[in-house]
Amino acid sequence: MSKKSPAVDAGEARGSGAGVRWLSQDEERAWRSFRQMMVDVQAGTARDLAAIGLSEPDYEVLHTLSERPGHSSTLHEQAAKMRWSRSRLSRHATRMEARGLLRREPDPADGRGCLLVLTASGLDTLDRAAPVHVASVRRHFIDRLPAEDLAALERVAATVSAGQEPWEA
Repeated sequence: MSKKSPAVDAGEARGSGAGVRWLSQDEERAWRSFRQMMVDVQAGTARDLAAIGLSEPDYEVLHTLSERPGHSSTLHEQAAKMRWSRSRLSRHATRMEARGLLRREPDPADGRGCLLVLTASGLDTLDRAAPVHVASVRRHFIDRLPAEDLAALERVAATVSAGQEPWEA
């Protein structure tokens, strides 16, 4: 006899279980393990970045802008890449701009939009943060897994991501 999770029992007790394809015990364990792994890794890398005065979103913005031609991107493109709303990124960019990490410029292709441009200070900050971030990713994730598990994880991530709806910022 298979034992149901409390969440399944609660859903059925409320009458909301009809038509729902509940997770099997194996599926629920896999889902919870994935979620816990993500929380653990993100908490570790966030703590390590915080020690040098950056948040994970700060690092993501700096890193992705550094990869773009001219170290710039439209707010719309950057928001889509980060899976954020434009308003959320705009508020975050305002805080980063106040710290001198980036600046906004008018978007010549769209009079209503703006470009986010990495400043020299932002690039210097990224240059100092990148070794810390890489060491953190290694400590909390990469070095804990053998190469075959990393390859399997990459395949799983590609499969899951391929089935997602396109992000619209």
